[in-house]
Amino acid sequence: MLLLNASRAPMSESTSQAEGPARRNLVDKLLAGDRRALARIISIVEHAGPEGRAALVKLYPHTGRAQIVGVTGPPGAGKSTLVNELALELRRRGRTIAIVAVDPTSPFTGGSILGDRIRMQPLGGDSGVFIRSMASRGQLGGIARATGDVVKVFDAAGFDVIVVETIGAGQAEVEIAREAHTTVVVEVPGLGDDVQAIKAGILEVADIFVVNKADREGAESCRRQLQMMMRLGTPVPGAPGEGWEIPVLTAVATRGEGIGGVADALEGHWRFLHESGRFVERERERAVRELHAIVQNMALDFVRARVPRAQRDEIVAHIQRRALDPYTGAEQLLADALGVAGPT
Repeated sequence: MLLLNASRAPMSESTSQAEGPARRNLVDKLLAGDRRALARIISIVEHAGPEGRAALVKLYPHTGRAQIVGVTGPPGAGKSTLVNELALELRRRGRTIAIVAVDPTSPFTGGSILGDRIRMQPLGGDSGVFIRSMASRGQLGGIARATGDVVKVFDAAGFDVIVVETIGAGQAEVEIAREAHTTVVVEVPGLGDDVQAIKAGILEVADIFVVNKADREGAESCRRQLQMMMRLGTPVPGAPGEGWEIPVLTAVATRGEGIGGVADALEGHWRFLHESGRFVERERERAVRELHAIVQNMALDFVRARVPRAQRDEIVAHIQRRALDPYTGAEQLLADALGVAGPT
């Protein structure tokens, strides 16, 4: 297993330019199965610079083969332990696994404990497993901004299954459904928030429910509540999950119990996506969302590059004083960046 920290010191411009040809060779080495090249390219991609973008351009034609699995749920649900046991089970079935474990970033220091690296030590020594810890860096939705790009790198590297474990922030984690083919929502009895499972968002993103820590009191009640909500839900014609009966499974991840059933459900959902044609639909939806997000980021970078900081700060000050609304301010920034007449 290769295990990496998400923190990297930025490189100087001269060093970056000097290593340009070498990094182009890294892509070829990655495609040939070189795990050290994989580690280096992930670091480059995370910095979101032109070299990372160039690597992704070259790697993109080799993506689209892996099953991307999102694992989310409330803090304390045992997601890391479940992912660890699931990886062991999938390896026994001959699948290669990449894991992206996202940990929260401190809003004060900017640091991150990256504790999932510690929890997943049992996977050590397996060349068919690659774990990447990432700090969320304040990004909402339970995943980091660079998560999607790192997933593409793993996909191009030939991993069969890529698991993205979110930070455990509750209902805000529906963002993972935009990245994953299969979303596993982990619930746990005894946290006093069973009703959270029935709220819009978490309920709607789940392809598979797992009630972990099923040896606790209230586990069967939690499972029945989820099953009841699945029966009460009205299928929407043409919805991504139409035709798939969402399983509600139980597990005790610390003892490895129920993990085989979770692996079976993952494989079953993967077959369903392909046999029903939903895979093509989900891929198109993911492409649209990603394209829109990239356009938004590029537009913001364009404005920052063309409009002086002082001018941007002035517009912010006007908005803060309520002398200008944010929509008109945004229109003005775009107009200034494009060199056209702004709003009157």
